[in-house]
Amino acid sequence: MDRQELQHALCHYRSRYPEEAAYARQGCALLASEADCFLRSGAGLHITASCWVLNPAGDHTLLMLHRKLGRWFQPGGHSDGDENVLRVALKECSEETGLPAEEIHFLSRQIFDIDIHRIPARREEPEHRHLDIRFLMEIDDRLPLIGNSESHELRWVPLHEVHSYNRELSIHRLLVKSQEWLRQHRR
Repeated sequence: MDRQELQHALCHYRSRYPEEAAYARQGCALLASEADCFLRSGAGLHITASCWVLNPAGDHTLLMLHRKLGRWFQPGGHSDGDENVLRVALKECSEETGLPAEEIHFLSRQIFDIDIHRIPARREEPEHRHLDIRFLMEIDDRLPLIGNSESHELRWVPLHEVHSYNRELSIHRLLVKSQEWLRQHRR
């Protein structure tokens, strides 16, 4: 999914969640107006990619305790100039789990969710916002997770316990969407 495909997808994205629909419109405008929106050094809002990872049984998701933010989130990260958000999501998931990309599978290559969230200022990095493009992926939960320096811990969390780890609206939206996806695709 290159820049042009992403812009088209965001400009035509439909969501029953008003905040997510607004994020898609902001993303559409960002891609039209900011050449450097895939770089951290770009405007205060830049594009990131992440993945909501399910196990094959569809009853657990993979969360990481983010080292810098001290909170549980899904794997993901900065584009660092790469305009292919599918590739970025897969790369970030591979780096943050320690698994080779061949062990990580897209359940859909369509955008699964869109979020904009604030990142607080830290040391040399000013406060900024991420336009996070999220994809639905699957990893075999029997594989050992090595992780990397970006997290304190990786954990397979039962879907019914996700709210104990993170109560943010965007995580709730990912949870609900994944449960709906599973009902539709795994009958």
